Amino acid sequence: MARAGLKQMTRTPEAKLGHFIVEFATPGIGHILKQADCDFALFDLEHSGFGFETVKSAARYFEAAGLPAIVRVPSKEYHHIARACDTGAEGIMIPMVSTAAEAEAVVDCMKYYPDGRRGVALSIAHDAYGQGPVPEKLAAANERTTLFCQIETAEGAENADGIAAVDGVDCLWVGHFDLSVSLGIPGQFDHPNFLRAVEQTIAAAKKHKKALGRLVPTTEVGIALYKQGFDFCCYSGDVWVLRDALAAAITTLRKGCMT
Repeated sequence: MARAGLKQMTRTPEAKLGHFIVEFATPGIGHILKQADCDFALFDLEHSGFGFETVKSAARYFEAAGLPAIVRVPSKEYHHIARACDTGAEGIMIPMVSTAAEAEAVVDCMKYYPDGRRGVALSIAHDAYGQGPVPEKLAAANERTTLFCQIETAEGAENADGIAAVDGVDCLWVGHFDLSVSLGIPGQFDHPNFLRAVEQTIAAAKKHKKALGRLVPTTEVGIALYKQGFDFCCYSGDVWVLRDALAAAITTLRKGCMT
């Protein structure tokens, strides 16, 4: 049975559970996440230091495992968005989307004619190096590419309804740390102003029938957020899962060896 792609996943209310990759772009990473029963991977270019050659290789690792991947690009610039699409990224996540006009510009960069102005390059990574009629290839690419807009500024939260209304936006993704900083309350995730901004984003996603996502630090937080309407829950990241699991084991071993 063919796996569900990201586009299909954004159209269902069921929980989609994934993991954040910021450090370990190893050949086995796709299969490791698949064996852990992840539904998707979020691969970071904004803070990780990964470049596009790494993305192109990692995209093959995720494809081999049958695991849809979202690539977070460093900016809203055309050359970042289009290059990520060309490497074969199925999903594109854009940081700091604050207005509907910005979202429309991103769609324009991601989509081929007639839905956008993305430069055409066919029979390369994004279409599995295959052949076929050009109109069909353009249409297939436009349908496949899936857009995740990060709501992580005060302006973005205020404009969440307009952003969600843009044709081509598939998911709103709350960037909770940057959102709290933009609101002037760094890390205060229970502050009324932060909760209000999140509620605005939830309402916008529900109104326009768009998916809603967030990074989640714990399973308890993820379950609570899903009940609020967050259907894409990305649990922690590779660095922190390894660090925390190793620290817990080393602590237990050290205590045991000292008794």
